[in-house]
Amino acid sequence: MGPLIAPSILSCDPSDFRTPVATMMGCGADWIHFDVMDGQFVPPITFGSELVKSLRPLGETPFEAHLMTKTPDRHFSAFASAGCKRIVFHAEATDHAHRLVQQLKELGVYAGVAINPGTPVEILAPLLEIIDVALVMTVNPGWGGQNLIRSCIEKVRTIRHMAPDLEIEVDGGVDPVSITELWEAGATTFVAGSYVSKGGRIKENIEELRSACALKS
Repeated sequence: MGPLIAPSILSCDPSDFRTPVATMMGCGADWIHFDVMDGQFVPPITFGSELVKSLRPLGETPFEAHLMTKTPDRHFSAFASAGCKRIVFHAEATDHAHRLVQQLKELGVYAGVAINPGTPVEILAPLLEIIDVALVMTVNPGWGGQNLIRSCIEKVRTIRHMAPDLEIEVDGGVDPVSITELWEAGATTFVAGSYVSKGGRIKENIEELRSACALKS
């Protein structure tokens, strides 16, 4: 299977999310990625489940919510009801990651756990058999447009060794150069915000990301 591209809306003009999301859907994005920030786990505040709900009628492309929040479980039901097929929370945000994964499963959504660049991959070991995706932050969370932290590539490789069949998502600094290294390391799903939105060339930029991986396959 080829790479899965999950454009983030974080770099879109907040006065009009509908137009770029419709474009992302129309040009074959595999997921639409919502970076949900609460101003506590990370400094910025972005948006909530109502935005997700308002965009859900635009098409069938699955939505995923990446909860960069201190109390992610408080928001599970709202984002599931808004139409998210997958919800990702941070391992650093809870002492009870296993229980939170169970809660997501009970809601009927795919469960993902994210780790920050400074968090060792070993924190995921007890969860690998029950999660649907591991998300490796390849930049420090909070802002788009950052450069890839190269040590995170080895994290992807380590998780791939630990869990040969697990979906591994990466988020941050994804462009046609970095995606090839991340793909070779074992990542399967690529969140791209600033690169996809660059120049208003959403379709062309998504195609460039796919093509870069194809050259390395």
